[in-house]
Amino acid sequence: MSKALAKMDVAKQEMDQLASLAEEILRQCRAAGADQAEVGISSDRGFQVNVRMGEVETLEHTRDRGASVTVYIEQRKGSASSADLGPASLAATVEQACAIARYTERDTASGLADPGLMATTFPDLDLWHPWDIEPAQAIELALACEQAGRDVDPRIVNADGTGIGTQQSIGVYANSHGFTGRERGTRHHLSCSLLAAAGDEMQRDDHYDSQRAPGDMLDGSVIGRRAAEKALARLGARSLSTRECAVLFVPELARGVLGHLLAAVSGGALYRGASFLADAQGTQVLPAWLSLIERPWIPRGQASATFDGEGVATRESPLVEQGVLARYILSSYSARKLGLVTTANAGGVHNLEVTTNGPDFEGMLAELGTGLLVTELMGQGVSIVTGDYSRGAAGFWVENGRIAHAVDEVTIAGHLRSLWSDIRLIGSDIDRRGSILTGSLLVDRMTVAGA
Repeated sequence: MSKALAKMDVAKQEMDQLASLAEEILRQCRAAGADQAEVGISSDRGFQVNVRMGEVETLEHTRDRGASVTVYIEQRKGSASSADLGPASLAATVEQACAIARYTERDTASGLADPGLMATTFPDLDLWHPWDIEPAQAIELALACEQAGRDVDPRIVNADGTGIGTQQSIGVYANSHGFTGRERGTRHHLSCSLLAAAGDEMQRDDHYDSQRAPGDMLDGSVIGRRAAEKALARLGARSLSTRECAVLFVPELARGVLGHLLAAVSGGALYRGASFLADAQGTQVLPAWLSLIERPWIPRGQASATFDGEGVATRESPLVEQGVLARYILSSYSARKLGLVTTANAGGVHNLEVTTNGPDFEGMLAELGTGLLVTELMGQGVSIVTGDYSRGAAGFWVENGRIAHAVDEVTIAGHLRSLWSDIRLIGSDIDRRGSILTGSLLVDRMTVAGA
């Protein structure tokens, strides 16, 4: 039997053990007087290697197990957790959760999700790909990645660290509706951060990859070279005079621009009255050509899942359809607070696919014409309450579709409604390393404040 198959069999056995343990915890919750209860048990293992300037800095092995227990007694909620899965520790955890529930205020929105919404089918989403790699091999890969970057140009004078890691996660969620869901997944990553210098100036940049399967990752030499090239390109950066211009966000940052929309339409912000998009369902929030579709069953997807954090079956569903907000992002609790129904988003969205109507990255630069290419954002100047947007930025000034020079020490500002409505193109250079699958994003006009 191959090592991969052996690890798969061990993972299945561990999931079965965790499921049996979850059932026993639920039995104890019922015996302690809980009307409803839910249990999450996880088991994670892996290691992380970090090297810098040809030397190993850290090698960290992880092996974590834990259980969280939530009980509901007459709509009073109590939660407790334990890193010890021994019988005595788990019994104490159940006792603590019940004690907390008896002293909390009654909340009519509390409780498990509707039993009729529980997942009943569990297709294989191809998320389990253990990496058969030893720490010594990982160290070699990390060192080779860093060296590939340092060899690009003599101006690469220092390194900020190269890291490689692998993780296997196994989890079980069960509740007193009789639902038991099993999950397992792997994640592997490699990142490299380098510094370039010219005279007294020094610039830093990085590159990384993160995948479910190790065979899908970029070669380490590619990651190292790209980190070096990005750092070198930033040399000679200067500020800009204050102006209004078109702005192009690289895919990693475009994900954040659309992520602010997700935050503004999440149930927690809405029922607390902390979102400027309250009552926005059914209204235009994006250009009419642009849709955001949640696709939770993408094989090897970074956020793929057959059920959410409450056991509710995930499903393909539009969040924004032809620019119109089709729904909010709700757990069962936030849905009840708003008089609505859960959207199977307890724990977040699952692979939000963004409409693309633009070319590849080079083509997007041509479409930008003259304007600011943003490759880094700094600060926290975004208010979901008011919609105001103001963040420090760095990147490149582009003229006639070609990069003219690097830019730093500027601020880009506007209002989120205007920012979203002014989106003209989203490129085909889709970044699939997160839960929002988008290419670079071109906004027709923003204020750029500089020198």
